[in-house]
Amino acid sequence: MARQLALDLTIPPALSREDFLTTGANRDARAMLDAPARWPQGRLLLIGGPGAGKTHLCGVWASEQDAHVTQAWTLTPANADELVPEGGALVIEDAEEIGGKPEAEQGLFHLWNLAGARHSLLLISARAAPRDWGLRLPDLRSRLETAAQALLGPPDDALLPAVLVKLFADRQLQAPPEVIDWLALRMERDLDLARRLVAAIDRESLAGRRAITRRLAAELLDKLAPADT
Repeated sequence: MARQLALDLTIPPALSREDFLTTGANRDARAMLDAPARWPQGRLLLIGGPGAGKTHLCGVWASEQDAHVTQAWTLTPANADELVPEGGALVIEDAEEIGGKPEAEQGLFHLWNLAGARHSLLLISARAAPRDWGLRLPDLRSRLETAAQALLGPPDDALLPAVLVKLFADRQLQAPPEVIDWLALRMERDLDLARRLVAAIDRESLAGRRAITRRLAAELLDKLAPADT
């Protein structure tokens, strides 16, 4: 049977507050984001691995706080002044990317100080703690390492199957419950792997005109995460 050309026509993922799946893996971090008045000096670091929900939570928080969102690697000492509103809010994403980039490090350092002077809330997201960013600016490193952190843990027994259901739904697919249960029991608790796996299942299901079954899921899981030998 001829394979059908698979085009990525998926709709954007649902990223409202109601669409965020809260379990023990992320409940504490979400509670911290919901109480910015309690952030020490109005600053918070949101730390979590790929696919943990950082972008989702940052987007919800930015919408509710009317905050501007920018990528850390774009920061410079020159543009920091423009980004920090008086008494407002700002989100900096993917902060781990600035490590070893002098201009970006200086930009975040300047922005950090401006946020305090202007009484602006500052939310910074990253995949790892600041000690692992490779920062070369000592003053910036010391400030970040002493800042409050909200940690997004690896998915627990409740989160992983719920995320799989949501990832399929984002692609307008409904995987059979037995496929979700089978994957949740056998795959690593890795949300980035879950995202890649669902995308692969979607492509193969369309291209090969195959139903979403445990056999298909197993084939693609083996390709994306082969068992140790």
